[in-house]
Amino acid sequence: QVQLVESGGGLVQAGGSLRLSCTASGNINRVFGMAWYRQDPRRQREMVARIDSGGITNYQDSVKGRFTISRDNARNTVYLQMNSLTPEDTALYYCNADVAYYSGAVRYPIKGFWGQGTQVTVAS
Repeated sequence: QVQLVESGGGLVQAGGSLRLSCTASGNINRVFGMAWYRQDPRRQREMVARIDSGGITNYQDSVKGRFTISRDNARNTVYLQMNSLTPEDTALYYCNADVAYYSGAVRYPIKGFWGQGTQVTVAS
């Protein structure tokens, strides 16, 4: 149906930067909101940043001014530029997208899809 594939995670020193990418592919009619979430063993999965199809964004307070979410609608891709990283940003980062999709001649309403996650580790 629809697949989300993330890339760009890795190990970085505190104060460094990483850029995550996530591309949606498959039987897509339209991609609506796209977002990045993160989870580590100490916390529940939390939204980091979200962008709607018109480009309106919102961020978790702890990343405001450091992270920037953007998207390329033609490529069904969302990005997360992460600057001034701290060890508290260490987590598995997941991409989420609300997608209207189809299967054969059947069109389905919007459904949320998840990627498998990409690990971000920030060393102090």
